[in-house]
Amino acid sequence: MTAAPAVQGTAVDITTEDGTADAYLTHPADGEPRPAVLLYMDAFGLRPRLRSLADRLAGAGYTVLVPNVFYRHGRAPVVELPEFIDPGARPEIFARLRPVMTALTPELAMRDAGAYLRRLAESPAAADGPVAVTGYCMGARLALLTAGTYPDRVAAVAGFHGGQLATDAPDSPHLVAGRVTAEVYFGHADQDPSLPPEQRERLEKALTSAGVRHRCEVYTGAHHGFTQSDTAAYDRAADERHWAALLDLLKRTF
Repeated sequence: MTAAPAVQGTAVDITTEDGTADAYLTHPADGEPRPAVLLYMDAFGLRPRLRSLADRLAGAGYTVLVPNVFYRHGRAPVVELPEFIDPGARPEIFARLRPVMTALTPELAMRDAGAYLRRLAESPAAADGPVAVTGYCMGARLALLTAGTYPDRVAAVAGFHGGQLATDAPDSPHLVAGRVTAEVYFGHADQDPSLPPEQRERLEKALTSAGVRHRCEVYTGAHHGFTQSDTAAYDRAADERHWAALLDLLKRTF
C-alpha cells in the first residue's frame, strides 16, 4: 500500500467583513498547488478531530481550509469540550452551543463564505479554479448554501449527517437548489431526528426539479454525527463509507 504524502497544517487567520476568523489550513507538504476544499465544521467546532479529518483529506492530495464559523464568539474552542463528547450525558454542551448556532444566520454565514473562498483563491497552496465544499452536521447546511450563493466558485458539494436541510423556513438551505451548478452528494443518517424522511424527500425533490447533478444516500443505522470519532455517535463503517463517497466526488470533480 502506498503511504499518503506528508501534510503540512497551520493555524491561519482570515479577515472577514465582521472581524477575524481563526482557521486551519492543511495541504501536502511538497508545496505544490492542489485542488482546494472548504470544509465546514460541525457544531462542536474546530478541534483535534476536525484537524485530523482535514489532514486525511490533504493526504489524498487536496488543500483544505477549516474555518471556525463561530469566530464572532471567540477563537476555537468557543465552548470547552471534553475529550470524548457524549451530548446525552452532557446536555449542558448543547445548552451552551445552541445560542451560538442560532446567531449564525444564513446571511452572516454566506458573507463569511465569501471571505473563506477568497482566502483559498489567494493561497499559493491552492490550485486555480473552482473549489469543492464539504460539511458535517450544521456544516452540511453551510455547504449547500455556499454552493447556491457562490455557484461560479463551487464545483462540488458534499454534506454528511446534515440536519434541517429542507425545512418550511423561508431561508431553508434546499431553496438555493435552483442556483447550484455544482455536483452534489449527501450522506444522510437514517437515525437522525434533525432530518426526518419528509425533509429528505423535500431535498431530493428540490435538487431533482432544479436539474442538479446529485446523489442522496441514506446510511442505514447511522446516527447524527457518524463521522466524528470523538463523539458517542461515531460509526466506523458509516465513516469509511463517507470517505469513499467524498473522495469519489472529488476525483470526478478535479
